[in-house]
Amino acid sequence: MMPSSDRTMPVELTGQGTARIKLQGVQESLLMPLWSRAKMTKQNSPLISDLKAAEIVSRIDYDFSDLDKKFPFRNDLLNVVRAKHFDAKIRSFIIKHPRASVINIGAGLDTTFSRIDNGLIQWYDLDLPDVMELRRHLISENDRVHPISNSMFDPVWYKCVDRTGEGVFAISGGVLFYFGESQVKSFLSAFADNLPGAEIVFDALSRLGAFLANRTIRKTGIKKAVVRWALKDASIVSRWDKRLQVVDQFPFFRGIPRDPSWGRGTRVFMDGTDKYRVSNIVHLRV
Repeated sequence: MMPSSDRTMPVELTGQGTARIKLQGVQESLLMPLWSRAKMTKQNSPLISDLKAAEIVSRIDYDFSDLDKKFPFRNDLLNVVRAKHFDAKIRSFIIKHPRASVINIGAGLDTTFSRIDNGLIQWYDLDLPDVMELRRHLISENDRVHPISNSMFDPVWYKCVDRTGEGVFAISGGVLFYFGESQVKSFLSAFADNLPGAEIVFDALSRLGAFLANRTIRKTGIKKAVVRWALKDASIVSRWDKRLQVVDQFPFFRGIPRDPSWGRGTRVFMDGTDKYRVSNIVHLRV
């Protein structure tokens, strides 16, 4: 999910379940995680298997090779590893709360539900109206998946989550660090106000991580996507609001095997990212 002014998408619906998309600049961020999961699913020993992502990619009329030219392999790796960690966190939660409500904040074209559904959970996808319209066209869902077309900063969306008695778990991938600290504080406080007892997992970048991410973004020619919020130690969030308790925080590539086929440069990147806590997974309970 990007700031609303950057997410209007030129989309032409071309037939049954297909779409022609002409994206420029920051809008391409919508497709990057989807493409990463679809592409890496085809590897011999994939970190995750996301057949749904591969199926969606097959129905989008878009030259995905452009993304490969603009973004390095490590971008694919980051997207897939984040999905793997989020899947593990959700699965752990729904083992204890099999009828939980799970909220995907800044859903984009995410396909997590198809990978972790236990047949009982209620799932909520939250994103801006144009993105949710594209989801509706490309992704057929069952009656336990509930679309919410709204900004994450508009508290009215909480009223749409009406099944909270069995536990609430939220994920937000590649979203929060695009907003300023004051906006993140406001969002997390509203989350605590409206969903007491809920848990949320998101990815965060340190100051070094933000610097490196913005440098990569500039090299791609995308000018409007700017990482604005940095967080290296999640305990800071608890100082903002005592209700925000840290359940877990860990470096991004913890427990991820270093595949020799990725090359030495990628292994060095993974090791350095973890050593200096450049990118992290944060798990909070409110």
